[in-house]
Amino acid sequence: MRFADELRNAVTPRAAVLVIGVLALQLLFITSYIGALHHPDPKDVKVAVVAPPQAAEQALERLRALPGDPLDPRALSDEQEAREQMLQRDIDAALLIDPRSTEDTLLTASGQGAAETRALTGIFEQLERAQQRTLAVEDIAPASAGDAGGLSSFYLAVGWCVGGYLCAAVLAISAGARPANSSRALLRLTVMALYAVVSGLLGAVITGPVLDALPGSVAALWGLGALVVFAVGAATLALQALFGIVGIGLAILLVVIAGNPSAGGAIPGPLLPDFWRTIGPALPPGAGTWTARSIAYFRGNAVLGPLLVLSAWAAVGTAITLIMASLRRNGEEDRGPVGARTSR
Repeated sequence: MRFADELRNAVTPRAAVLVIGVLALQLLFITSYIGALHHPDPKDVKVAVVAPPQAAEQALERLRALPGDPLDPRALSDEQEAREQMLQRDIDAALLIDPRSTEDTLLTASGQGAAETRALTGIFEQLERAQQRTLAVEDIAPASAGDAGGLSSFYLAVGWCVGGYLCAAVLAISAGARPANSSRALLRLTVMALYAVVSGLLGAVITGPVLDALPGSVAALWGLGALVVFAVGAATLALQALFGIVGIGLAILLVVIAGNPSAGGAIPGPLLPDFWRTIGPALPPGAGTWTARSIAYFRGNAVLGPLLVLSAWAAVGTAITLIMASLRRNGEEDRGPVGARTSR
């Protein structure tokens, strides 16, 4: 057999297309991660200033005049309101100015990500030095001792996402990417749901009681984990129903290549470039990371939006999977068996 024949047998045209697809995913992975994370740059970070009216206005003018618009400042009436808005995740930091002293206080929350805390602290320290003042930093929502850099919530969400698309991929590889009928599609979704419940619980237990990495309610993290896993799994099943085995690659594109670097994990959202900052909250890794941090450090506040995002992924993925299976079955019935067609 000639080499050309051997090559065609070893690498079929379909395999060659898939290899090219893998190369494209690899290059997109490199571009996405490096593009999102190589140069953290604060942009429109929501901060507050608490001071007497004249001092507050002067401080706001200085903050608004910073090159590159790193901050989106606003004045608040008192310290308690600033603390409450930080715990509600409406603002990321607050500067408390005391005109009677030469020292001001910066309220931060390292639970939302150490990189953001460092960036904000650096900006305000530089501003205070320019005013010949000093800065004290108070962390009102500190990351736990077992959560170095505030990254555990991100890794937990990513782990759940990986489990979701891998479980869906295994179901496809073992019995065909497109389910043959609605019953089989429903069974796959049921298996996916059961897997989500179990993996959500185990992830919450490992991260909380076992490793002591994240504080907060284990039950709340369990519910979040089940929703993240099922949302990603259902979306992957839907993509497989639409595009066959290529759907697994599309799921990786959405969840891993687009979702992970934009999730606000290693680099929180306010430090990401505009594109990744925009898409992150709409993708499961970003929604899961935000919610896990809120559960762990912010009393479960500001989670309605991310939970609706995850629920939408789960609902749309389920609907598409069932609809495509039904259409496929109806199409096969319309064509009828081969024998019947030839006899007509």
